[in-house]
Amino acid sequence: MDDRAEIQDFLASRRARITPEQAGLPAYGGNRRVKGLRREEVAMLAGVSVDYYVRLERGNLSGASDGVLEGVARALQLDDSEREHLFDLARRASAPSAPSAARRKAPARRLRPALQHMLDAIDAPAWIRDDRHDLVATNRLARALYAPVLADPRRPANTARFIYLDPAAREFFTDWDKAADDIAAILRAAAGRNPYDKALTDLIGELSTRSEVFRRRWADHNVRHHRTGVKRIHHPAVGDLELHFEAMTLTSDPGLTLIIYTAAPDTPSADNLRLLATWAATQDQPAPTPDLHNDPHP
Repeated sequence: MDDRAEIQDFLASRRARITPEQAGLPAYGGNRRVKGLRREEVAMLAGVSVDYYVRLERGNLSGASDGVLEGVARALQLDDSEREHLFDLARRASAPSAPSAARRKAPARRLRPALQHMLDAIDAPAWIRDDRHDLVATNRLARALYAPVLADPRRPANTARFIYLDPAAREFFTDWDKAADDIAAILRAAAGRNPYDKALTDLIGELSTRSEVFRRRWADHNVRHHRTGVKRIHHPAVGDLELHFEAMTLTSDPGLTLIIYTAAPDTPSADNLRLLATWAATQDQPAPTPDLHNDPHP
């Protein structure tokens, strides 16, 4: 990705969405040639000169102080995830060029056995993902819940690829549009943190090539955290589920996130989650061994 273009597009897109009224500024004249705020208005709100802000929006964040970045974040009314993304872009701009070794594919990550033991001890759908949304590890209920995602033989399974490239995703995720928005925004934030992750870059390239819907959402330059919320799923075996999720960063394993789904007590979703557990148990049972002694056709 072109770092300067990334900065320019992100700042310009955030500026375009804010009206003078939202920023508390008088809107003189009814014919504004720009959508949203003008650069000079952002500069005034951020407490920097117009020339300096123009330099920033042209993609030159190198050397920008934390105070300047905070001022720009306030002026553009960035939320927590957008502010973090701005600081990630600034760190990239100020860092020396990454050596070629950093751009090579990283070695496969070995999951600590204790993490799988933890997943297996959780009596709810739980799994661990990385920044690319690869399903790194799952427990039995998560495998049952995400059976349509895991139907793709490619490993590791990837929820971003499923959402954008598998037609089954539109039936599986009841709020498919929101899921698609979220996944693009999460990948955009991950790319800001890890610009030299080749596997992440390859995934974004694949989705951009194969999905026009992803290309449109990627061009929005939205970024988002995905730490808690509600996921609505239509499971092919047990029906509709409304599940609350919590996402927790594993601080001892950078880049990995633990996700746990639960259903509110005494709801149809709680009943269906119990049904899912029963269904999962049947899927784990091995096929019966034929009794050769009683087989009439040995």
